[in-house]
Amino acid sequence: MNYNKKSIEDISVAGKRVLCRCDFNVPTKDGKITSDKRIVAAMPTIKYLVDQGAKVILCSHMGKPKGEWKPELSLKVVAERISQLLGKEVIMAADVVGEDAKAKAAALKDGDVMLLENVRYMKGETKNDPELSKELASMADIFVNDAFGTAHRAHSSTAGVADYLPAVSGYLVQKEVSIMGKALAAPERPFVAILGGAKVSDKLNVIKNLLEKVDTLIIGGGMAYTFLAAKGYDVGKSLVDNEKIDYCKEMMAKAAEKGVNLLLPVDTVVADSFPSPIDAEIPVEVVDCTAIPADKIGLDIGPKASAEFAAAVKAAKTVVWNGPMGVFENPILSKGTKDVAQALADSDAVTIVGGGDSAAACEQLGFADKITHISTGGGASLEFLEGLELPGIACLQDK
Repeated sequence: MNYNKKSIEDISVAGKRVLCRCDFNVPTKDGKITSDKRIVAAMPTIKYLVDQGAKVILCSHMGKPKGEWKPELSLKVVAERISQLLGKEVIMAADVVGEDAKAKAAALKDGDVMLLENVRYMKGETKNDPELSKELASMADIFVNDAFGTAHRAHSSTAGVADYLPAVSGYLVQKEVSIMGKALAAPERPFVAILGGAKVSDKLNVIKNLLEKVDTLIIGGGMAYTFLAAKGYDVGKSLVDNEKIDYCKEMMAKAAEKGVNLLLPVDTVVADSFPSPIDAEIPVEVVDCTAIPADKIGLDIGPKASAEFAAAVKAAKTVVWNGPMGVFENPILSKGTKDVAQALADSDAVTIVGGGDSAAACEQLGFADKITHISTGGGASLEFLEGLELPGIACLQDK
């Protein structure tokens, strides 16, 4: 995949109608936005388009209305918040590609901003229906994709419209593509990748792809126990994907053959059972991974593993991290994840954190500003690490 894509700064947008796909899938409660982080993240692109005198038509999805009009998933609250942040009224369309949206788009003046209604109210959106793509494109002269979180989806508003309009990236997508693209295509070495999370099956292709690129691959989280079982260790009641034991053996052999240092936890935090509720206080102990008792379950990496992983990060020039080291939601079982986040925050390397729990850990600990890049897309950043072509990026014009 070519990561060298045109951005909004590479084309003239003055006086043009610009359809800008954003990620306004924000959490709401009782009709109020509970976190406007994604809206704030889109503001540099929106402000640039406004300052350049474009006629801006914003579009996004919210939730999963599955082609039905659900008032609780209306983007009206988003329009109000953008209006406050921009200091000017954002015109709200009553529909997506209906008469109201088209009339309002046609009446826009330079520097005006409007927002289409939830694009997933349209049944054709998730099917990448060419008719819907054509209708969306008919309102604009240029397409800008600034929604990395949905870039792995081939939907009408993320990729389909690019069949009918010149397409470039906004600042958010540009940053994701340039930083993550460079890390995967031409990383400064040593290149260390850290993978966590519960299941090996979620990261099969990521592991395979990264073994072709990294100098060190660190495996933590629930998936580590399947690797440890593949080494012949007894892992007690820990999470093991028995169907993936052979795969893990294969990957360890591949690492050895390629000279990749594959690090597994040397010690682990164990308990009698999985904590329920998730924040319950439970008695835990630390044991070596070669000596996990038969009646215990591994729930976090231990202090020796944390120190070893941190040393690998310290020696690195590029670090990519995706997935927690343990049951991070429980304060007693969050130390391994916190230690990894701390190691990245202390590092001088290019550090990239792929969405989800790893990003949440860095943000909760106040390390966000010490990380080079925290990805805005969980699924998209995972597919990026798999080496897959992302439809919402592949459709953009090459530089």
